[in-house]
Amino acid sequence: MDVRELLARWELQPDKGLGQNFLVDQKMLERVVEAAALTDEDVVLEIGAGPGNLTHRLACQAGHVIAVELDGRFIPVLQSVLAGITNVTLVHGDILALDPAALVRRSPTARGETHPHYKVVANLPYYITSAVLRHLLEASLRPASIVVTVQREVAQRIVAGPGEMSLLAVSVQLYGQPRLLFRIRPGSFYPPPEVESAVVRIVPHTVPPVQVDDTRAFFRIVRAGFSQRRKQLRNALAAGLGLSPEEVALRLQETGIDPRRRAQSLTLQEWAVVARALGGGSATPRSVLALGGGGEGAATLDE
Repeated sequence: MDVRELLARWELQPDKGLGQNFLVDQKMLERVVEAAALTDEDVVLEIGAGPGNLTHRLACQAGHVIAVELDGRFIPVLQSVLAGITNVTLVHGDILALDPAALVRRSPTARGETHPHYKVVANLPYYITSAVLRHLLEASLRPASIVVTVQREVAQRIVAGPGEMSLLAVSVQLYGQPRLLFRIRPGSFYPPPEVESAVVRIVPHTVPPVQVDDTRAFFRIVRAGFSQRRKQLRNALAAGLGLSPEEVALRLQETGIDPRRRAQSLTLQEWAVVARALGGGSATPRSVLALGGGGEGAATLDE
């Protein structure tokens, strides 16, 4: 499929406002599909079907594909490109407004299962990467795996370890194990983006790596820690939580964590310790009162 010719035939131009950079390199498309490790038993949720070139390849490998596309201009294009392919369900909508569980249960291969197994494959617009990952990882029915094409710098933040940790890394790694698989050059897309991309695979944990009783409180504390990355942990947390640096330092010292450290140096396990020390591991965390509540989405998978 020649995406450029297809778009010209339908008199369409990629929408820069929607972050539309379509992967057109055939070798890279094959590598993305291979990374998903699909079988004919799998249900795939594809986010951002665009012109359908990846959708077509997914349909050849999976049992059923649920292709979600926000841009209504591409729905008739997809219907034409995928005509005769019976194992694809097209959904016109915003993935952030849709329940992944409800979408997957539409698949004939789900056979009415309460908890059907599914995988996610997506070429995500860079501006919604964090929001989509949060939506998937916090869904009532989480995928067995997520393979996403994202901006390379975002991919590096997702897989970062202690010393280079970020709010995004903590958020993703609490829910799953990420791995950066390979990079993709700008020229592999149409139109080419201004930055390099990378493919990341995230496998959600079956058993959480750390115990977090209240995720909203936990992420409020982590967010406070990363709010001023150049400051020592005691000062960043104090400013973000409305506490005195002395009180924060005392609580951190009681856990054995040096209050002079910086947020990016902490491991996921240490963040769980910090959250419990500052009230983020209990049912009625002090941080909720200190921060005055706030939207649920503001505290997770956001930088």
